[in-house]
Amino acid sequence: MARILVVEDNEDLAFGLQTILRFEGYQVEVAQDGETGMEAVKEKAPDLMILDLMLPGKSGFDVLREVRTQGARYPVLILTARSQESDVVLGFDCGADDYVTKPFSTAELLARVRALLRRTRGEEVGETSPASREKFGEVEVVASTRSVRKRGEPVELTPKEFDLLQALLEAGGAVKSRQELLKEVWGYGNAEVMTRTVDVHISELRRKLEDDPAHPRHILTARKAGYRLKR
Repeated sequence: MARILVVEDNEDLAFGLQTILRFEGYQVEVAQDGETGMEAVKEKAPDLMILDLMLPGKSGFDVLREVRTQGARYPVLILTARSQESDVVLGFDCGADDYVTKPFSTAELLARVRALLRRTRGEEVGETSPASREKFGEVEVVASTRSVRKRGEPVELTPKEFDLLQALLEAGGAVKSRQELLKEVWGYGNAEVMTRTVDVHISELRRKLEDDPAHPRHILTARKAGYRLKR
């Protein structure tokens, strides 16, 4: 039974999340501020954290930076009422794996939780891609160690950024739609779950791997179709 830590200062929302997740069979702990959340992390060792970005005192960004600095590898799903892309990107930079924007549906939240936990369990039992070394431009990707280098220098990608890059590499230059990528990388089987998750992650990959992210040479957009990777 997976252990989920919910860090959310809105009591009604926190109670609702706790009720929904427990009904699905998860063990759930709730913290209502960043400091209490960090204490719970040390005491409970969660399998997944659901983290509000706007918290009193220590913000969600601070909590995220701290848990990643301490070496925590469990997935973090961030909650935000903000619509600005910059906040979502900052969350990914701090180590988040996925996000939902308030208000969100129960079905969407549970789909994201299941996908994150499924991916984590796969890594624990060794369900990774076969050992291989791929290159495009001056970027080298090693699937067996989940490592990326550009001009010989290591590039830090979040787990989902790496999974997305790997999916594009495995497509062999073919276009992958957003729906296909959502299903392959995030495990969303419902085509109606359509968010900007893929677009935001693509933007981050370009920022980290392209020489000119505004005019990418390798991670390309196929107009009204999706994305492809050109070697």
